[in-house]
Amino acid sequence: MRENSAPDDRDAFEGGLGAAMKQTAAGFSVAGRPLVDGGVARGRRRAVLRRGAVVTGSVAALAVIGLGGSYVTGDTGASQDGGNGATVGAQATEKADRTEETSDSYSGPQVVETLEGLLPAGKFSKQTGSGTTGDGGRKGAQATYASVVYDDGHGKAALSVSLGRQHPDQALPEGELSCPDKNLTAFEACSATTLKDGSRLVLYKGWEYPDRRAETKRWYADLLTPEGYRISVTEWNAAAEKGTPVSRPTPPLSLDRMKALVQAEEWRPIIASLPEPEQPPLEQPAPQGQNGEEILAKLIAQLPDGLTVKASGGQEAEYAYVVVDDGRGKSFVQINVQADMSDVEGDLFGPDAKVLPDGTKVTTRQEPGEKGGGGVKMWTADTMRPDGFRVVISAFNTANQNEDATREDPALTLAELEKMATSKVWLS
Repeated sequence: MRENSAPDDRDAFEGGLGAAMKQTAAGFSVAGRPLVDGGVARGRRRAVLRRGAVVTGSVAALAVIGLGGSYVTGDTGASQDGGNGATVGAQATEKADRTEETSDSYSGPQVVETLEGLLPAGKFSKQTGSGTTGDGGRKGAQATYASVVYDDGHGKAALSVSLGRQHPDQALPEGELSCPDKNLTAFEACSATTLKDGSRLVLYKGWEYPDRRAETKRWYADLLTPEGYRISVTEWNAAAEKGTPVSRPTPPLSLDRMKALVQAEEWRPIIASLPEPEQPPLEQPAPQGQNGEEILAKLIAQLPDGLTVKASGGQEAEYAYVVVDDGRGKSFVQINVQADMSDVEGDLFGPDAKVLPDGTKVTTRQEPGEKGGGGVKMWTADTMRPDGFRVVISAFNTANQNEDATREDPALTLAELEKMATSKVWLS
């Protein structure tokens, strides 16, 4: 049963619609992998210059969907976020514009009706969706979506599906279709498996806000088939992704039900009507920046005596982290190593910055953590050499930025952070 949406419902649904649109546009980057401020991509630098905190892919653009990101909301990722070369999302390239429409195209309302027909009986409102020929957008988009508010009698819930198509030989970005790092992203449960037919499936239970500042839950299922068909379903326990009070304890569909939903045969003809993707290049572009594994090894080698590494990780290039313990509690330490950052030097280093004999600029900061709960501190040493080579290291008084402080101060002092950041080991 459908119910008409009143004008004052639109604001409440705005967040859910935005999430669905991000799912389509963000390339389904769901991994929730970290991006340190200052820049994996030059175009994003100025928006994140002042922060040293890790940015996780929002799973909802599914996150970012991002996973998560990512999955629909995502920020980084790829996600999460998180394009990183992924071709699943809406890529309205010139070639796509020239792609001929298939005779079996689907309208936005048809995609919405398909979603509603696959859900258990309930009431639907605030329906929106896009068709396989763009529905007013650019023709040839390689993704489409549908979004509804669904009520099974136990409270309203935003629910959306993103459908995309990529070439079967297209390589996925690092961390795509995998569970996020628990040291970076808080979640209830996650599994990433390869099914018997070769499809890759991620099932995820988490929160809209990793720091749990609101109890809005975000659950999703993300499937990529051997043919390159991508089906991602995200649900919330509120009538919108953000800005709306929780309306039920949990989202309406179990993960088993979500798994069945992304595997439904009804999605296949819709995805098949999307433009055929291009053949990817034989050689995938190598990640830019210093290798993440090498950065991690150098970071560990420079840690002061008395620290025990409890966990570590990073991304393919430019970023790494460790969780250390000095006997007084765990402390999260992250580093970003970036070349050619001269264009943002003025934003990062003011007239009071220290200048070393070799011309390296240094600034240190003690500030509240931006992601965690009560009492989280972030201490940072930020450095830039005359050629624009930047190394920034931050330490926290918690093992996870999304959680409350677990010790009084970070395990490393500002002097120790500065010594590590200015080391010549990063130049090799």
